Amino acid sequence: MTKAWSILPEEWKGILAARGLRPFRADQILQSLYRDYIDDWEEATTLPKDFRETLKQEFPLTECRELEVSKSSDGTQKLLLGYADGQSVETVLIPATGRFTQCISTQVGCAMGCAFCASGSRGVVRSLTSDEIVAEYLAGRKHGEITNIVVMGMGEPFNNYDETIRALKLINAGKGPNLGARHITISTCGVVPGFRRLASEGIQFELSVSLHAPNDALRSELMPVNRRWPIDELLTACADYTKATKRIITFEYTVIKGVNDSRACAEELARQVKRVPMAKVNLIPLSPVAHRPDFKTPDDQTLLMFLDVLMKNRVQTMLRRSRGKDANAACGQLRLRHLDG
Repeated sequence: MTKAWSILPEEWKGILAARGLRPFRADQILQSLYRDYIDDWEEATTLPKDFRETLKQEFPLTECRELEVSKSSDGTQKLLLGYADGQSVETVLIPATGRFTQCISTQVGCAMGCAFCASGSRGVVRSLTSDEIVAEYLAGRKHGEITNIVVMGMGEPFNNYDETIRALKLINAGKGPNLGARHITISTCGVVPGFRRLASEGIQFELSVSLHAPNDALRSELMPVNRRWPIDELLTACADYTKATKRIITFEYTVIKGVNDSRACAEELARQVKRVPMAKVNLIPLSPVAHRPDFKTPDDQTLLMFLDVLMKNRVQTMLRRSRGKDANAACGQLRLRHLDG
């Protein structure tokens, strides 16, 4: 059974033609799904009643229930969403001047095991299907007009490549939600084969790489993925990607007190990322997680020192402030609280 939110706009006309139905019905379907934001095919009143019943049986809408909403004093909202099999994921809504960003998950849990991340503390349960990812986006859309998507939630997108890219193509589609490709950022922890696949797509999605350490010894300690694809191989893949696509890569660097926040780390990081043309760095102070009480947030003086070193080395750098701490908005925290009951 094919779920409606997994079907690309151009595929609907073929589906209708196979059933002897006229092509204009495709536009009515897309209007109902992505302009009227229906929750049930019965709400698609521009379609004949018998056809609505056919759609309900053959192309059902994906169940995605809002289980909990956690709101922060800074306006950030985290939604816990439940699917038909009882599994749940998180999506985060982040308001800013002129922007309303949604942080999307692609898996239930995560297999990558990064030391500072709550999502991976209990491993991965399963990957989301493309329709479940689209349903997640639509659940966020009910809270406001989404201007940007960052695929930085639970899971590693490149470990669920086909379903993730299909969902993003649908969200990007002109007759779908029509969110511009340059407003969609995919974040990977460094699954190198995904770089080549994404470069071959010819779509101008933005790419972000979770780096978090400037050398193999420290990165392997923080991020097990580095043992499979070490920094030299990762940065080579990044450089090849920028050469092929002419797109900027953003390196995410979570700053952890006493772990990766020294001046020496900043100097080494500057040398490493300059190997990648047009690269930039986002510095992110750690959001503490319960399973690693030894990991602490650095003070402002340390963050400013780190920023200063990178900028003096002519690395384009942004210091990001953590959002939604009082809403358990760091990745994976709300789901763990729900599981622990």
